Amino acid sequence: MVRKALFASLALAPVAIALHYFADLPETAEFVLSAVALIPLAWLIGEATEHAAEHTGPGIGGFLNATFGNAPELIIALIAVHEGLTEVVRGSLTGSVVGNLLLVLGVSLVVGGRGQLDRYSSFLSFGLLGVATLLFLVPAVPGWEGDPDRHSLAVLSVPVSIVLLTIYVVVTWFSLRRHRALHVSSDPTRISATRAVAIVAEILVGSLEAFADKAGLSDFFVAAVVVAIVGNAAEHGGAVLVAHRGKIALAGEIALSSAAQVAVFLIPAVALLSWLLEPLALSFRPVEIAALGGSVLFTAIVLFDGRSSRVRGALLLAGYAVVVVAFLAAGDR
Repeated sequence: MVRKALFASLALAPVAIALHYFADLPETAEFVLSAVALIPLAWLIGEATEHAAEHTGPGIGGFLNATFGNAPELIIALIAVHEGLTEVVRGSLTGSVVGNLLLVLGVSLVVGGRGQLDRYSSFLSFGLLGVATLLFLVPAVPGWEGDPDRHSLAVLSVPVSIVLLTIYVVVTWFSLRRHRALHVSSDPTRISATRAVAIVAEILVGSLEAFADKAGLSDFFVAAVVVAIVGNAAEHGGAVLVAHRGKIALAGEIALSSAAQVAVFLIPAVALLSWLLEPLALSFRPVEIAALGGSVLFTAIVLFDGRSSRVRGALLLAGYAVVVVAFLAAGDR
């Protein structure tokens, strides 16, 4: 039933695009429609990736789902950079990491129940996330005073991004060698969905500020919670679906790999690519750094022995609720 509903809702993407160009919809309606339209598109990317992952094992499967599932987030971030919405960019990226760790993984464990995670792979992801959080402090701390978007902080973000990308390449190489060889052909379904995401994401970003104003919410909160959840739809759907089928190890790999990949690949990649548009400083706010570090530590403690259960999933969801309240209280900078 859910699968049929998602396939049917794919029609929302062309509807959202057509109404944007040929109708005079209020921007709040455009935001809601484009956000809903992104969910089945992101799910389609994750679904296509999952079929390929069935032949590669949970480790590579989680990596594949994270890689292609993060495509909507990359597109949203770059469009927001182009629009000059730096707080939206940073908020959506930190919200994505926290959302994968606490929300996606939490729901997966609640749905999947008891099982066993790949302890080695899990703590490799936690290690990457911990290192990334510490490195983010380099451009973030100076940004807590003065203009957080000043050029010097964007320059300071470059070596941090290069170090993180280097770590990502090295760790990914050795991690994939731990699993069997990777052979995946290109999928036209996945590519077509990604193209549609780019157009719908542009509509979403363009109407975000109007939606936040009408809803009485900060741009930061909408980006860190609403946009992050929408951008993570592929991981949400993929992880929960495989967890429901009893594949707890794969569900854990999807959520944790995606969180780590956003931190050590997507964020530095956006920072470097932003120089083609408008240099982005990785000057995360104290609440963002606290949410990142706290989420990593809390999730590592909850999953220390590598076992999953519904109670542990509920704990992660409670942790996410705390972060959401903190983001709400923080407001815009």
